Amino acid sequence: MKGLLYLFIFFLCCSNAIAQTTILKGKVMDSSDSFSLPGATLRLEQGNRYTVSDATGSFEFLNLPAGTYTLSVNYMGYQAYNQSVTINGKQEQLQVLLDPAYKTVGEVQIIGDMARGQAKALNQQKNNSNITNIISSDQVGRFPDQNIGDALKRVPGITMQNDQGEARNIIVRGLSPELNSVTLNGDRIPSAEGDNRNVQMDLIPSDMISSIEVNKTLTPDMDADAIGGSVNLITRAAPNGQRLSATWSGGYAPIREKGLYNGSIVYGNRYANNKLGLIVSGTIQTQNFGSDNIEAVWEVDDDRTFVEEMDIRKYDVQRIRRSFSVASDFEINSRNKLEFNAIYNWRDDRENRYRTQYRKMEWDEDEQSFVGDIRRQTKGGADGKNRNTRLEDQRVLNFSLRGEHLLSSKLDFDWAASYSKASEDRPHERYIDFEQEAVVLGQDLSNAYKPLIIDNYHDYSRFELNEVTENHDYTSEDEFGAKINFRLPLSVIDGQKGRFRFGGRLRLKNKTRDNVFYEYKPTSGFESMAALPLENWQMNNFGPGSQYVPGGFVDKKYLGSLDFGNSGLFEQEAVPSEYLAVNYKAKEMITAGYIRWDQNFTERTSMIIGARVEYTKIDYTGNYVEDEEDLVGAVNNKNDYINILPSLTLKHDVTKDLILRAAVTTSLARPNYYALAPYVNALPGDAELSAGNPNLKATYATNFDFMAENYFQNIGLVSAGAFYKRLNNFIYRYNDPNYNTGKFESDFPTVSNPVPAGENWQFVQYRNGDNVDVYGFEVAFQRQLDFLPGRFLKGFAIYTNYTFTESKAQGIQSSEDGDERTGLGLPRTAPHMFNGSLSWENNRFSARVSANYTAAYLDEIGESDFYDAYYDKQFFLDANASYKITRQLRIFGETNNLTNQPLRYYQGSKERMMQLEYYRPRYTLGLKFDL
Repeated sequence: MKGLLYLFIFFLCCSNAIAQTTILKGKVMDSSDSFSLPGATLRLEQGNRYTVSDATGSFEFLNLPAGTYTLSVNYMGYQAYNQSVTINGKQEQLQVLLDPAYKTVGEVQIIGDMARGQAKALNQQKNNSNITNIISSDQVGRFPDQNIGDALKRVPGITMQNDQGEARNIIVRGLSPELNSVTLNGDRIPSAEGDNRNVQMDLIPSDMISSIEVNKTLTPDMDADAIGGSVNLITRAAPNGQRLSATWSGGYAPIREKGLYNGSIVYGNRYANNKLGLIVSGTIQTQNFGSDNIEAVWEVDDDRTFVEEMDIRKYDVQRIRRSFSVASDFEINSRNKLEFNAIYNWRDDRENRYRTQYRKMEWDEDEQSFVGDIRRQTKGGADGKNRNTRLEDQRVLNFSLRGEHLLSSKLDFDWAASYSKASEDRPHERYIDFEQEAVVLGQDLSNAYKPLIIDNYHDYSRFELNEVTENHDYTSEDEFGAKINFRLPLSVIDGQKGRFRFGGRLRLKNKTRDNVFYEYKPTSGFESMAALPLENWQMNNFGPGSQYVPGGFVDKKYLGSLDFGNSGLFEQEAVPSEYLAVNYKAKEMITAGYIRWDQNFTERTSMIIGARVEYTKIDYTGNYVEDEEDLVGAVNNKNDYINILPSLTLKHDVTKDLILRAAVTTSLARPNYYALAPYVNALPGDAELSAGNPNLKATYATNFDFMAENYFQNIGLVSAGAFYKRLNNFIYRYNDPNYNTGKFESDFPTVSNPVPAGENWQFVQYRNGDNVDVYGFEVAFQRQLDFLPGRFLKGFAIYTNYTFTESKAQGIQSSEDGDERTGLGLPRTAPHMFNGSLSWENNRFSARVSANYTAAYLDEIGESDFYDAYYDKQFFLDANASYKITRQLRIFGETNNLTNQPLRYYQGSKERMMQLEYYRPRYTLGLKFDL
């Protein structure tokens, strides 16, 4: 890193000493509001020189001979632009102002704000060298989406897994979250979750993002750990002039009859003769809602299929999202520019859960019925900061400093340094549950979609205390990143544009999970559940049905008020089985270098060829735990590997609007953190063993992509494409009930105290499978329907896309007989995904109805097909509308989940419900002010 710093200082000094050359720079903007227009194609007719404006609308032509040129600018949805530019040997800087191509009928404007947002996104998508999908902030604002996850599910080939009714984990082209990456302005976002690399997409409010870029193919200068795709969230850049906007809204969540409150503000301007730009923005969202849930675990015994466990759960949830960002740019001189970006996201998730659990249910021949235990549990937290709830405090921050420098007319470079940190803190999380053992329970399985346990035990004086606990879970991950990129002209074809790029990348990552768990035994006063303050939930409008009655539970305020620090009232005892095996520390160092060559063969055909080399070095520490509570010792493991990742991308413009793209690329996905942690958890009494696998290999993929896109100048697109991915060393959960413990010493050479040899234990570990073939296609269509007759019909627009994905996996070993299981695909590969919306707008009013569908898919591979878990199909319907009261003031309304779509898993067969959770719709009404 010191060498890179010296190199940067040297180049910066040299850049000011080099003789002036002719450079044409400028910015493309909307003439009506001075907003930047990214993705514009600028061409100098003499010499076939062209470039594309970047995310801030800026552009540059290097090494221009003196003379007069005709500058033409093409931007979908805007009028054609032509200007004569005279170059006289000194640097020129232009402002290119484009006029919207308004379509009018009489005096009525029928292409408005929605179309402008689509124009920005489609122009960037059209001119990108790889296969991408773009969503602009204008588009996000026209959908009823509160967070980035909800906005992403509108993109072709993307679906989301939900948490409490909000989109959280991203699935790209049917590939699970751990096979994708999420970046912020090109920097990786660390994960706040304890065992994986997933980024919680519901953490970042949609108001904080300028645009979303989904890269479905990679170029060599991009981080390679994105097999499904790379999602880049781009924050707001400093504006071209003063900007002030504010939004306030209030809403209603019927499921708990509570309010929803949102507010945001943005201010930006330029100073110091426009050399310094600054923008600050902030938002706060307070959401009060909940969910109604039932869950079941199915078992088969003596040809009898029954429910072994079942839960009835009521959740009360409050989510408060706060986000603050600042961005600035400073033009040192015409050749040197610096940028600084910072964003801080903080989410408090407060939750109370009331759970009735039927467990250990078995058939009793004497009773000729099922016999099991009943537990009634309250989940909450201490009073004070926790407010008697389970508090999940998640925070993500990112700081980055970047520079762009022109060393000469033929060489430029940029650099960036960033620091990111994510954390999840769950302090003073409390549980109390009472139990009644060995009671007769009936089972009504006539409708396996909604199995019912017959429970006649509501005398709470018969429920005895099972446990009172408090835990404190903490996970943190931080990453320091640095990169540098060089570019210089290199063309082997006369008269055609060519450019050679090379650079390096460094990523230093640290991850820690540090949990602790205590059980408290009261000295008196807990003889029965009935002796304590109770909350009773009959819930006649309970989502899964009125036949499910959550019943009575210990009051959350009483649980929160318990004084666990008073030794006269409670005896504290640590429970190592709850945290020793899951705690770990991880260090990773990733260094990379790349070369990339862009070459135009003709005015219409171009190529990108190159390769990336990534070196990964890991240092992980886990715990060896025996009998769940005895810490035998820490286990450390180090490993390293190199991946070479070549790629080839081709682009051909059949016409200026019809574009063909093809790519052969390689990419990888590193194993989840906890899967790599070298922990060992041995249970001799149960003959069970689970362990991490620090020797897991990264999944390596070879990807083939083809895409055809036809753009409409009046703002639209029709596209179709196909893809095929070959994944080697994919990772799955291995479960062997007959593991020979004699292999322990060879499998775990770093562990000094082996389990008894010569026995057969049940063994669980993540392993590498052989390979997976993933293939599919996607189609998309969006267009303003301005070809329809009449003023009213011309205001309609359609946005729709469909993606099909299929996968076949090899090398998954069965836990029952050791043979390979066949007919399985890659878990979390959704076969069918559909998005659609119909909108209408004029110069004041706009409205949209949006649909999102995902078919059922395999979520987790079990011991056999009976135990496989599936994520059931989902169909969401949302709507929103807005009306401009004045040019600056807008009123809007939104509603989400009109279909009351539940989250549903099933076990093995579609009718066997594993989880069924309802959220009901949400409604919002608000005002937006934009100066």
